[in-house]
Amino acid sequence: MQTTTPEPLALFDPAELMADPYSVYARLREAGPVHRITGTDGLPAWLVTRYEDVRQAIADPRLSLDKRHAKPGGYHGFALPPALDANLLNMDPPDHTRIRRLVSKAFTPRRVELLREPVRRTADALLDSIAPLGRADLISSYAGPLPITVICDLLGVAPHERQDFRSWTDTLVAPDPARPERAKEAVRALLGFFTGLLAAKRLAPADDLLSALIALRDDEDRLTEDELISLAFLILFAGYENTVHLIGNATLALLNHPEQLAALRAHPSRIGPAVEELARYDGPVPLAIRRFPTEDVTIGGVGIPAGETILLSLAAAHRDPRRFTDPDRLDIGRDATAHLALGHGIHYCLGAPLARMEAEIALAALLDRFPKLALDFPPDGARWRPSMRARGLLRLPVRY
Repeated sequence: MQTTTPEPLALFDPAELMADPYSVYARLREAGPVHRITGTDGLPAWLVTRYEDVRQAIADPRLSLDKRHAKPGGYHGFALPPALDANLLNMDPPDHTRIRRLVSKAFTPRRVELLREPVRRTADALLDSIAPLGRADLISSYAGPLPITVICDLLGVAPHERQDFRSWTDTLVAPDPARPERAKEAVRALLGFFTGLLAAKRLAPADDLLSALIALRDDEDRLTEDELISLAFLILFAGYENTVHLIGNATLALLNHPEQLAALRAHPSRIGPAVEELARYDGPVPLAIRRFPTEDVTIGGVGIPAGETILLSLAAAHRDPRRFTDPDRLDIGRDATAHLALGHGIHYCLGAPLARMEAEIALAALLDRFPKLALDFPPDGARWRPSMRARGLLRLPVRY
Protein backbone atom coordinates (compact mmCIF):
# COMPACT_ATOMS: atom_id res chain seq x y z
CA MET A 1 0.00 0.00 0.00
CA GLN A 2 1.18 3.48 -0.80
CA THR A 3 2.09 5.28 2.42
CA THR A 4 3.24 8.66 1.16
CA THR A 5 1.27 11.32 -0.65
CA PRO A 6 2.88 12.10 -4.03
CA GLU A 7 2.82 15.49 -5.59
CA PRO A 8 -0.16 15.85 -7.95
CA LEU A 9 0.74 15.26 -11.56
CA ALA A 10 -0.77 16.60 -14.75
CA LEU A 11 -0.92 13.15 -16.33
CA PHE A 12 -2.74 14.26 -19.47
CA ASP A 13 -3.31 17.21 -21.73
CA PRO A 14 -6.88 18.56 -21.26
CA ALA A 15 -7.20 18.96 -25.03
CA GLU A 16 -6.30 15.30 -25.48
CA LEU A 17 -8.84 14.32 -22.84
CA MET A 18 -11.60 16.16 -24.71
CA ALA A 19 -10.64 14.67 -28.09
CA ASP A 20 -9.92 11.08 -27.06
CA PRO A 21 -10.90 10.47 -23.43
CA TYR A 22 -10.97 6.68 -23.59
CA SER A 23 -7.36 6.38 -24.73
CA VAL A 24 -6.29 8.71 -21.93
CA TYR A 25 -8.30 6.81 -19.33
CA ALA A 26 -7.00 3.46 -20.63
CA ARG A 27 -3.43 4.67 -20.17
CA LEU A 28 -4.17 5.81 -16.63
CA ARG A 29 -6.16 2.68 -15.76
CA GLU A 30 -3.37 0.36 -16.83
CA ALA A 31 -0.72 2.48 -15.12
CA GLY A 32 -2.51 2.11 -11.79
CA PRO A 33 -5.91 2.01 -10.12
CA VAL A 34 -5.64 5.44 -8.45
CA HIS A 35 -3.74 8.57 -9.48
CA ARG A 36 -3.16 11.86 -7.74
CA ILE A 37 -3.87 14.47 -10.42
CA THR A 38 -4.33 18.18 -10.79
CA GLY A 39 -7.99 18.88 -11.45
CA THR A 40 -9.41 21.46 -13.83
CA ASP A 41 -9.69 23.87 -10.89
CA GLY A 42 -5.92 23.61 -10.34
CA LEU A 43 -6.34 21.72 -7.07
CA PRO A 44 -5.14 18.17 -6.37
CA ALA A 45 -7.56 15.26 -6.54
CA TRP A 46 -7.49 11.47 -6.61
CA LEU A 47 -8.71 9.80 -9.81
CA VAL A 48 -10.04 6.22 -9.49
CA THR A 49 -10.02 4.33 -12.79
CA ARG A 50 -10.90 0.64 -12.38
CA TYR A 51 -14.42 -0.77 -12.40
CA GLU A 52 -14.51 -2.65 -9.09
CA ASP A 53 -12.87 0.22 -7.22
CA VAL A 54 -15.26 2.76 -8.77
CA ARG A 55 -18.33 0.63 -8.09
CA GLN A 56 -17.40 0.07 -4.46
CA ALA A 57 -16.48 3.71 -3.94
CA ILE A 58 -19.82 4.98 -5.30
CA ALA A 59 -21.62 3.11 -2.52
CA ASP A 60 -19.00 3.58 0.24
CA PRO A 61 -20.65 5.51 3.12
CA ARG A 62 -17.22 6.84 4.15
CA LEU A 63 -17.05 8.84 0.92
CA SER A 64 -19.23 11.87 1.51
CA LEU A 65 -20.98 14.06 -1.07
CA ASP A 66 -21.22 16.90 1.45
CA LYS A 67 -18.71 19.63 0.60
CA ARG A 68 -18.36 20.44 4.28
CA HIS A 69 -16.15 17.34 4.56
CA ALA A 70 -13.61 18.78 2.13
CA LYS A 71 -10.39 19.76 3.85
CA PRO A 72 -9.65 23.49 4.31
CA GLY A 73 -8.14 24.93 1.18
CA GLY A 74 -9.30 21.95 -0.85
CA TYR A 75 -12.28 21.55 -3.16
CA HIS A 76 -14.66 24.47 -3.26
CA GLY A 77 -16.44 24.00 -6.58
CA PHE A 78 -18.89 26.46 -8.03
CA ALA A 79 -20.65 28.47 -5.35
CA LEU A 80 -24.41 27.98 -5.62
CA PRO A 81 -26.89 29.71 -3.31
CA PRO A 82 -28.45 27.44 -0.66
CA ALA A 83 -31.72 27.36 -2.60
CA LEU A 84 -29.97 25.50 -5.44
CA ASP A 85 -27.23 23.73 -3.49
CA ALA A 86 -29.41 21.79 -1.04
CA ASN A 87 -29.91 18.89 -3.42
CA LEU A 88 -29.25 15.14 -3.40
CA LEU A 89 -25.88 15.53 -5.15
CA ASN A 90 -24.51 17.35 -2.11
CA MET A 91 -26.07 15.25 0.66
CA ASP A 92 -25.41 12.18 2.78
CA PRO A 93 -27.80 10.19 4.97
CA PRO A 94 -29.90 10.92 6.93
CA ASP A 95 -30.91 14.02 4.90
CA HIS A 96 -30.28 12.19 1.63
CA THR A 97 -32.45 9.27 2.79
CA ARG A 98 -35.27 11.57 3.94
CA ILE A 99 -35.40 13.59 0.74
CA ARG A 100 -35.01 10.61 -1.57
CA ARG A 101 -37.90 8.85 0.18
CA LEU A 102 -40.10 11.92 -0.17
CA VAL A 103 -39.26 12.41 -3.84
CA SER A 104 -39.98 8.73 -4.50
CA LYS A 105 -43.53 9.32 -3.24
CA ALA A 106 -44.06 11.93 -5.95
CA PHE A 107 -41.81 10.61 -8.73
CA THR A 108 -43.70 7.34 -9.10
CA PRO A 109 -43.48 4.68 -11.84
CA ARG A 110 -47.06 5.61 -12.76
CA ARG A 111 -46.11 9.25 -13.33
CA VAL A 112 -43.20 8.18 -15.54
CA GLU A 113 -45.33 5.69 -17.47
CA LEU A 114 -47.94 8.38 -18.17
CA LEU A 115 -45.23 10.26 -20.06
CA ARG A 116 -44.60 7.43 -22.53
CA GLU A 117 -47.17 8.51 -25.11
CA PRO A 118 -46.35 12.25 -24.78
CA VAL A 119 -42.66 11.39 -25.30
CA ARG A 120 -43.51 9.42 -28.42
CA ARG A 121 -45.74 12.22 -29.76
CA THR A 122 -43.04 14.81 -29.10
CA ALA A 123 -40.40 12.70 -30.85
CA ASP A 124 -42.67 12.22 -33.86
CA ALA A 125 -43.51 15.93 -34.03
CA LEU A 126 -39.84 16.93 -33.92
CA LEU A 127 -39.00 14.45 -36.68
CA ASP A 128 -41.97 15.71 -38.73
CA SER A 129 -40.53 19.21 -38.56
CA ILE A 130 -37.09 18.25 -39.89
CA ALA A 131 -38.07 15.46 -42.30
CA PRO A 132 -38.56 17.76 -45.35
CA LEU A 133 -35.12 19.35 -44.87
CA GLY A 134 -33.03 16.30 -45.76
CA ARG A 135 -30.36 17.28 -43.25
CA ALA A 136 -30.23 18.75 -39.75
CA ASP A 137 -28.23 19.18 -36.58
CA LEU A 138 -29.74 16.50 -34.37
CA ILE A 139 -28.59 18.14 -31.15
CA SER A 140 -30.41 21.44 -31.69
CA SER A 141 -33.38 19.98 -33.58
CA TYR A 142 -34.04 16.68 -31.77
CA ALA A 143 -31.79 15.46 -28.94
CA GLY A 144 -32.04 18.85 -27.21
CA PRO A 145 -35.73 19.79 -27.62
CA LEU A 146 -37.09 16.33 -26.76
CA PRO A 147 -35.76 16.07 -23.15
CA ILE A 148 -36.53 19.70 -22.33
CA THR A 149 -40.12 19.20 -23.48
CA VAL A 150 -40.39 16.02 -21.41
CA ILE A 151 -38.89 17.49 -18.26
CA CYS A 152 -41.07 20.60 -18.51
CA ASP A 153 -44.15 18.40 -18.93
CA LEU A 154 -43.06 16.40 -15.89
CA LEU A 155 -42.49 19.49 -13.76
CA GLY A 156 -45.62 21.21 -15.03
CA VAL A 157 -43.97 24.13 -16.83
CA ALA A 158 -46.43 25.51 -19.39
CA PRO A 159 -45.10 25.99 -22.95
CA HIS A 160 -45.30 29.80 -22.73
CA GLU A 161 -43.29 29.73 -19.47
CA ARG A 162 -40.37 27.70 -20.80
CA GLN A 163 -37.19 29.69 -20.66
CA ASP A 164 -33.80 29.31 -22.27
CA PHE A 165 -32.84 26.33 -20.10
CA ARG A 166 -30.25 25.08 -22.59
CA SER A 167 -28.32 28.33 -22.39
CA TRP A 168 -28.42 28.32 -18.58
CA THR A 169 -27.37 24.69 -18.17
CA ASP A 170 -24.66 24.99 -20.86
CA THR A 171 -23.19 27.91 -18.96
CA LEU A 172 -23.04 25.95 -15.70
CA VAL A 173 -21.69 22.69 -17.17
CA ALA A 174 -18.99 24.34 -19.28
CA PRO A 175 -18.41 27.84 -17.86
CA ASP A 176 -16.36 30.30 -19.88
CA PRO A 177 -13.24 31.20 -17.81
CA ALA A 178 -13.05 34.51 -19.66
CA ARG A 179 -16.61 35.43 -18.67
CA PRO A 180 -17.23 34.17 -15.11
CA GLU A 181 -20.13 36.59 -14.73
CA ARG A 182 -22.20 34.50 -17.14
CA ALA A 183 -22.34 31.58 -14.69
CA LYS A 184 -23.56 33.89 -11.94
CA GLU A 185 -26.18 35.31 -14.29
CA ALA A 186 -27.37 31.79 -15.14
CA VAL A 187 -27.66 30.92 -11.43
CA ARG A 188 -29.69 34.07 -10.75
CA ALA A 189 -31.94 33.32 -13.70
CA LEU A 190 -32.56 29.73 -12.60
CA LEU A 191 -33.21 30.72 -9.00
CA GLY A 192 -35.61 33.46 -10.05
CA PHE A 193 -37.43 31.17 -12.44
CA PHE A 194 -37.97 28.34 -9.94
CA THR A 195 -38.94 30.70 -7.11
CA GLY A 196 -41.62 32.22 -9.31
CA LEU A 197 -42.76 28.86 -10.66
CA LEU A 198 -43.19 27.35 -7.19
CA ALA A 199 -45.18 30.40 -6.08
CA ALA A 200 -47.48 29.98 -9.08
CA LYS A 201 -47.91 26.25 -8.41
CA ARG A 202 -48.96 26.96 -4.83
CA LEU A 203 -51.71 29.24 -6.11
CA ALA A 204 -52.83 26.84 -8.83
CA PRO A 205 -51.62 23.25 -8.23
CA ALA A 206 -51.98 20.72 -11.02
CA ASP A 207 -51.26 17.04 -11.70
CA ASP A 208 -47.50 17.44 -12.09
CA LEU A 209 -44.36 16.59 -10.17
CA LEU A 210 -43.74 20.08 -8.81
CA SER A 211 -47.26 20.35 -7.40
CA ALA A 212 -46.82 16.93 -5.77
CA LEU A 213 -43.49 18.00 -4.24
CA ILE A 214 -45.06 21.24 -2.97
CA ALA A 215 -47.83 19.21 -1.33
CA LEU A 216 -45.22 17.09 0.43
CA ARG A 217 -43.39 20.21 1.54
CA ASP A 218 -46.48 22.04 2.79
CA ASP A 219 -48.52 19.14 4.19
CA GLU A 220 -45.78 17.12 5.84
CA ASP A 221 -43.34 19.98 6.45
CA ARG A 222 -40.44 17.63 5.80
CA LEU A 223 -38.81 19.54 2.95
CA THR A 224 -37.31 22.95 3.59
CA GLU A 225 -38.02 25.61 1.00
CA ASP A 226 -34.37 25.50 -0.11
CA GLU A 227 -34.58 21.72 -0.48
CA LEU A 228 -37.73 22.07 -2.57
CA ILE A 229 -36.21 24.62 -4.95
CA SER A 230 -32.99 22.58 -5.13
CA LEU A 231 -34.96 19.48 -6.08
CA ALA A 232 -36.68 21.30 -8.92
CA PHE A 233 -33.30 22.57 -10.10
CA LEU A 234 -31.72 19.09 -9.92
CA ILE A 235 -34.60 17.42 -11.76
CA LEU A 236 -34.32 19.95 -14.57
CA PHE A 237 -30.53 19.97 -14.70
CA ALA A 238 -29.87 16.22 -14.46
CA GLY A 239 -33.03 15.08 -16.24
CA TYR A 240 -32.45 17.36 -19.19
CA GLU A 241 -28.70 17.68 -19.60
CA ASN A 242 -27.77 14.01 -19.29
CA THR A 243 -30.56 12.80 -21.57
CA VAL A 244 -29.52 15.19 -24.36
CA HIS A 245 -26.03 13.70 -24.32
CA LEU A 246 -27.23 10.10 -23.96
CA ILE A 247 -29.34 10.44 -27.13
CA GLY A 248 -26.67 12.36 -29.05
CA ASN A 249 -23.76 10.11 -28.09
CA ALA A 250 -25.81 6.98 -28.78
CA THR A 251 -26.77 8.20 -32.24
CA LEU A 252 -23.17 9.03 -33.10
CA ALA A 253 -21.96 5.65 -31.84
CA LEU A 254 -24.49 3.77 -33.95
CA LEU A 255 -23.71 5.77 -37.07
CA ASN A 256 -20.00 5.11 -36.53
CA HIS A 257 -20.69 1.36 -36.20
CA PRO A 258 -22.84 0.45 -39.20
CA GLU A 259 -22.85 -3.26 -38.37
CA GLN A 260 -24.38 -2.51 -34.95
CA LEU A 261 -26.84 -0.08 -36.50
CA ALA A 262 -27.87 -2.76 -39.00
CA ALA A 263 -28.30 -5.29 -36.19
CA LEU A 264 -30.57 -2.92 -34.29
CA ARG A 265 -32.61 -2.12 -37.39
CA ALA A 266 -33.01 -5.86 -38.02
CA HIS A 267 -34.10 -6.47 -34.41
CA PRO A 268 -35.76 -3.26 -33.14
CA SER A 269 -37.04 -5.09 -30.05
CA ARG A 270 -33.44 -5.02 -28.77
CA ILE A 271 -33.58 -1.26 -28.21
CA GLY A 272 -33.64 -1.67 -24.41
CA PRO A 273 -30.40 -3.68 -24.11
CA ALA A 274 -28.88 -1.49 -26.85
CA VAL A 275 -29.43 1.64 -24.76
CA GLU A 276 -27.67 -0.02 -21.81
CA GLU A 277 -24.66 -0.82 -23.99
CA LEU A 278 -24.64 2.67 -25.52
CA ALA A 279 -24.68 4.19 -22.02
CA ARG A 280 -21.67 2.05 -21.14
CA TYR A 281 -19.82 2.64 -24.39
CA ASP A 282 -20.00 6.44 -24.45
CA GLY A 283 -22.15 7.68 -21.60
CA PRO A 284 -23.00 11.29 -20.79
CA VAL A 285 -21.23 11.41 -17.39
CA PRO A 286 -17.47 10.71 -17.48
CA LEU A 287 -17.01 11.34 -13.76
CA ALA A 288 -19.30 10.62 -10.83
CA ILE A 289 -19.97 13.52 -8.48
CA ARG A 290 -16.87 14.20 -6.35
CA ARG A 291 -16.47 12.54 -2.96
CA PHE A 292 -14.70 13.49 0.29
CA PRO A 293 -13.52 10.76 2.70
CA THR A 294 -14.76 11.31 6.23
CA GLU A 295 -11.79 9.23 7.42
CA ASP A 296 -8.57 7.95 5.93
CA VAL A 297 -9.43 5.30 3.31
CA THR A 298 -7.63 2.87 1.03
CA ILE A 299 -8.78 2.44 -2.58
CA GLY A 300 -6.97 0.11 -4.94
CA GLY A 301 -4.17 -0.25 -2.40
CA VAL A 302 -3.63 3.53 -2.27
CA GLY A 303 -4.10 5.42 0.98
CA ILE A 304 -6.17 8.61 0.69
CA PRO A 305 -6.41 11.03 3.64
CA ALA A 306 -9.70 12.32 4.99
CA GLY A 307 -11.00 15.47 3.32
CA GLU A 308 -9.22 14.93 0.00
CA THR A 309 -11.19 15.15 -3.26
CA ILE A 310 -11.89 11.82 -4.98
CA LEU A 311 -13.01 11.62 -8.60
CA LEU A 312 -14.52 8.33 -9.78
CA SER A 313 -14.04 7.83 -13.50
CA LEU A 314 -17.10 6.12 -14.93
CA ALA A 315 -15.61 6.46 -18.40
CA ALA A 316 -12.52 4.50 -17.36
CA ALA A 317 -14.54 1.92 -15.42
CA HIS A 318 -16.84 1.26 -18.38
CA ARG A 319 -13.87 0.35 -20.59
CA ASP A 320 -12.13 -1.80 -17.97
CA PRO A 321 -11.25 -5.20 -19.52
CA ARG A 322 -11.31 -6.70 -16.03
CA ARG A 323 -15.11 -6.30 -16.10
CA PHE A 324 -16.16 -6.06 -19.76
CA THR A 325 -14.80 -8.32 -22.49
CA ASP A 326 -13.34 -6.35 -25.41
CA PRO A 327 -14.62 -3.15 -23.79
CA ASP A 328 -13.66 -0.76 -26.61
CA ARG A 329 -16.02 -2.60 -28.96
CA LEU A 330 -19.65 -1.48 -29.24
CA ASP A 331 -21.84 -4.58 -29.02
CA ILE A 332 -25.59 -4.07 -28.66
CA GLY A 333 -25.91 -7.79 -27.87
CA ARG A 334 -23.74 -7.41 -24.76
CA ASP A 335 -25.23 -7.62 -21.28
CA ALA A 336 -24.18 -4.15 -20.15
CA THR A 337 -26.57 -3.82 -17.22
CA ALA A 338 -23.61 -3.61 -14.84
CA HIS A 339 -22.74 -0.15 -16.16
CA LEU A 340 -22.61 2.72 -13.67
CA ALA A 341 -23.89 5.53 -15.89
CA LEU A 342 -27.01 5.87 -13.73
CA GLY A 343 -25.23 5.46 -10.41
CA HIS A 344 -25.21 2.64 -7.88
CA GLY A 345 -26.50 1.93 -4.40
CA ILE A 346 -28.23 4.76 -2.56
CA HIS A 347 -27.01 7.13 -5.26
CA TYR A 348 -28.76 5.31 -8.09
CA CYS A 349 -30.52 7.85 -10.28
CA LEU A 350 -34.17 8.42 -9.35
CA GLY A 351 -34.88 9.42 -12.93
CA ALA A 352 -33.31 6.31 -14.48
CA PRO A 353 -36.63 4.85 -15.77
CA LEU A 354 -37.47 8.16 -17.46
CA ALA A 355 -34.01 8.53 -19.02
CA ARG A 356 -34.14 4.98 -20.37
CA MET A 357 -37.63 5.46 -21.77
CA GLU A 358 -36.70 8.73 -23.48
CA ALA A 359 -33.56 7.28 -25.05
CA GLU A 360 -35.33 4.14 -26.25
CA ILE A 361 -38.21 6.09 -27.81
CA ALA A 362 -35.94 8.77 -29.29
CA LEU A 363 -33.59 6.29 -30.96
CA ALA A 364 -36.33 3.93 -32.15
CA ALA A 365 -38.33 6.79 -33.70
CA LEU A 366 -35.26 8.30 -35.35
CA LEU A 367 -34.09 5.04 -36.92
CA ASP A 368 -37.57 4.11 -38.05
CA ARG A 369 -38.23 7.49 -39.68
CA PHE A 370 -34.89 7.82 -41.47
CA PRO A 371 -33.66 4.48 -42.89
CA LYS A 372 -30.84 6.27 -44.72
CA LEU A 373 -29.63 8.30 -41.75
CA ALA A 374 -25.92 9.15 -42.06
CA LEU A 375 -23.36 11.53 -40.60
CA ASP A 376 -22.98 14.79 -42.48
CA PHE A 377 -19.39 15.56 -41.44
CA PRO A 378 -15.97 13.88 -41.73
CA PRO A 379 -15.28 10.84 -39.50
CA ASP A 380 -12.96 12.85 -37.25
CA GLY A 381 -15.13 15.96 -37.28
CA ALA A 382 -17.13 15.47 -34.07
CA ARG A 383 -16.91 18.50 -31.77
CA TRP A 384 -17.30 17.79 -28.07
CA ARG A 385 -18.23 20.14 -25.29
CA PRO A 386 -15.17 21.44 -23.40
CA SER A 387 -16.13 19.83 -20.11
CA MET A 388 -14.88 16.99 -17.92
CA ARG A 389 -18.29 16.84 -16.24
CA ALA A 390 -20.40 16.14 -19.31
CA ARG A 391 -19.58 14.07 -22.36
CA GLY A 392 -21.71 15.59 -25.09
CA LEU A 393 -21.64 16.85 -28.65
CA LEU A 394 -21.88 20.50 -29.56
CA ARG A 395 -23.46 19.55 -32.88
CA LEU A 396 -24.47 16.36 -34.70
CA PRO A 397 -25.01 17.17 -38.40
CA VAL A 398 -26.78 14.34 -40.25
CA ARG A 399 -28.42 13.76 -43.60
CA TYR A 400 -31.29 11.43 -44.38
